[in-house]
This record gives sequence, structure tokens and C-alpha cells, in this order.
Amino acid sequence: MSLSDPVQREHMHTRAIQIEGYRRADGLFDIEGHITDTKPYAIRGDDGGKLAAGTPLHGMWMRLTIDEGMTIVASEAWTEHGPFRTCPGGAESYPKLAGLTIKPGFLRAANERIGGALGCTHIREMLQQMATAAFQTMWPVRERRAEKETGNDGSTALIDTCFAYASDGAVVKRRWPHLYRGAAGEPKPQAQAGSSTG
Repeated sequence: MSLSDPVQREHMHTRAIQIEGYRRADGLFDIEGHITDTKPYAIRGDDGGKLAAGTPLHGMWMRLTIDEGMTIVASEAWTEHGPFRTCPGGAESYPKLAGLTIKPGFLRAANERIGGALGCTHIREMLQQMATAAFQTMWPVRERRAEKETGNDGSTALIDTCFAYASDGAVVKRRWPHLYRGAAGEPKPQAQAGSSTG
């Protein structure tokens, strides 16, 4: 199954966001994002000239360096392409994110430091996805540490966070039978030794 067939239409805009997570040699982690906006037709540039079709209107980069506790130890941003000559200045405030921890309330705290005219809208828009990518990057590291320290594989944190991890669903029943809350009247399966998120 896929999306339904669209009606006849004209391509107007493409936004691409790519985010990568890296483990560094010094024990820290880099979350690096790149956002581009392009048009399939030529548009007027800030200098009165034309931007050719496919030339980035926006092209911004951001890197968050975090520790295992999800605290940002360094942050930087760079505007490679912007519609105005002044756009690169919007990246200069992003080092102010250092010291924040990626956890509930992170985006609100970040906005206090780089919101509005203090930063760049398009770089700021990447923060939600970069925070999610940080959790995805750190999940195996944090999972192994938690299991070693507490014997808990971290599965309880995932239960009921999305459709697939529903506590009465097939994934939880198979992977974490001890956490499965089956349908009414259905007996719970017995916990299996060695069950994990692997």
C-alpha cells in the first residue's frame, strides 16, 4: 500500500533535511544536520540577479556535540546558502545551546536562547529532528549502560510511545512478554529469559 495517486500537479518546492549521528574518538557524540530548500524554477536573488532552478535558496548546517547524558557540550551552525546577504549572521548564536540537555522542555529552553531574531528560523527548525536523532544515536549506548547498571534493558521507556509499541500489541507481546497487557480475557505469556530489544 502507498499514498493514493495525486491529481495533476506542478512541482513548486523541495525541502531536504539530513541528520547523521556519530560516535567520536573522545567518547562524545556528534549530531549533524543539513537543511536545504530548492525551487524547480529560477527565482530572484537578494542582489537582483537570478537563482537558477535547483540552486539552494537555503542551505544550513548545524552540529550538536553531546555527552552520554544528552547534555550539549558544544554547538555550532553555518549558513552556506541564504536568500539575503545578512543570513549567515543568524548562525552565530548557536553556541549558546551548550549546557542544555536534550530532554522534555529542550525546545522551549533552546528558543529562549536562539528564538526569534536571535537565530535562524531554518536552522532552528532542525532542532526537533536533531533531538530525535540524538536519542536514536544514543539508544544502544544508553541501553547497554542501563542494562549493565540496573538489569533493565530500557524497554519500559518505549511502551505505549507509538502504535508499534502498544502494550497490547504484537511487538511487545513478542519482544517483552513480561510487559504485554493482552486483550481482555487473553492470558499473558510468560516472561522469557534473555528477552531484550535486540
